[in-house]
Amino acid sequence: MWPGKDDTVRRAVLHRLDMLDRAAGQADASTLLPLARTELRRLADGWRLLLRTHRADPDGRCAACQHGLRARRWPCQVWRSAHEQLIGEGLSHRERTRPLRNPFRLPDPTR
Repeated sequence: MWPGKDDTVRRAVLHRLDMLDRAAGQADASTLLPLARTELRRLADGWRLLLRTHRADPDGRCAACQHGLRARRWPCQVWRSAHEQLIGEGLSHRERTRPLRNPFRLPDPTR
């Protein structure tokens, strides 16, 4: 990625995700509504960019996940993860008692 900045970038992203989790659970409507509008657009744009990168090539392989003989068939893990995260894990968003698991969060050493 960026030599020397990997940890700074990782921390900034994880901090932002934690802030959004806290806001979703604790913010009042007057704070949450403008934040949600902005963040929903950002998240949708980010998913679109990521999924465009992981499009199928003419051979039915993921254009971004190709690694020689081990090229991944499309839909790749990124598309499967997008489906799971955006469509859900079998529960509607109103039935969930907590947010979907964050696969990028580091394990909490205190647990």
